[in-house]
Amino acid sequence: MKIHAFCVSAFASTFSPFPNPKGALLQDWKLRKHALSLRLTPFPWNSSCRKRRRTFICAANQEAEDAFKKTVEIDRLIDTLREANPRELQQLVVENILAFNPSFWVRLAARTDTCKSEDDKKDYEELAASVMSLVDCVVHKTNEKIESSTDVLKGVLKPVIDEEGEIPWPPRDPHAVTLMEKEISQREQEGQLDEGFLAEVNAQLRQAKEDGDKPGLEAMLQKVLQLYASKVLSKRTYAIKGKEVLKDEQFLETIIQAPEQEWNNILINGLTIGAGNISAEELFAVLKKRIERVLIRTEGGSYRQRILTEYLRGIEKRTEEIVQALQGKPQ
Repeated sequence: MKIHAFCVSAFASTFSPFPNPKGALLQDWKLRKHALSLRLTPFPWNSSCRKRRRTFICAANQEAEDAFKKTVEIDRLIDTLREANPRELQQLVVENILAFNPSFWVRLAARTDTCKSEDDKKDYEELAASVMSLVDCVVHKTNEKIESSTDVLKGVLKPVIDEEGEIPWPPRDPHAVTLMEKEISQREQEGQLDEGFLAEVNAQLRQAKEDGDKPGLEAMLQKVLQLYASKVLSKRTYAIKGKEVLKDEQFLETIIQAPEQEWNNILINGLTIGAGNISAEELFAVLKKRIERVLIRTEGGSYRQRILTEYLRGIEKRTEEIVQALQGKPQ
């Protein structure tokens, strides 16, 4: 059975909004009456029309529901901020710093405008001023921390910077890297190599790669991350279990503590496929355990977690290359 619906079409007779050719005055213009004719046009009504309309309705309902939920969340935050004492307010601002976006301020302004009493309106205005001041303070402290991280990185790189302010690779002074390693060790003990420092190193490294004209800086920043990972991973040993020395763990820790350019010789002399007594499978097994420990004991998605796991996976990849080379397999 086919169902027909009808739509209405309207047609108007010719209508000119311009003065008549006889040059009559404006007040003498006469507009011709519209001659409207109505025509009913049948068109088939099928299920696709109903589905399309239902889709539009559902999309509109979903958008309205999402907007309502966001408004409820903002209102809940505003109410919590209003009830907080000054100390609690500061903590709430720090914990919800990303929530103070344009939508928050628009909603706070709307609630201020709809206040029924002047006292309530004044409370909202004071709350807005307090929150804005605290947000500015948090942003300012964050910028100070970023500047501090930059200064720490400059201090770490100072031993390898030449008189012209450039960073050659390899360093002209053979002791420069050793001095930089001591600087990293000291600053790590002082707690200066935090997440902000690692973010700064990664940002500088990314910029150096994009520029492509400072290979010495790029190589030295990578060296900074290697020395950092080596220092952190060497702080705790897993090679001693009771009175027993676990040779596979001890072998891994020897690699971790060694400079990256010495890994090849250590692997060749330590693996059974070369001249040692540790199988590649044993080394891969302890590497897997160490990576799992890092993932469990560091914050997910942090620079610290990424740098430590990349360092361990670098050892894993180098081991695979050495094994393939000793087996005579093409890489």
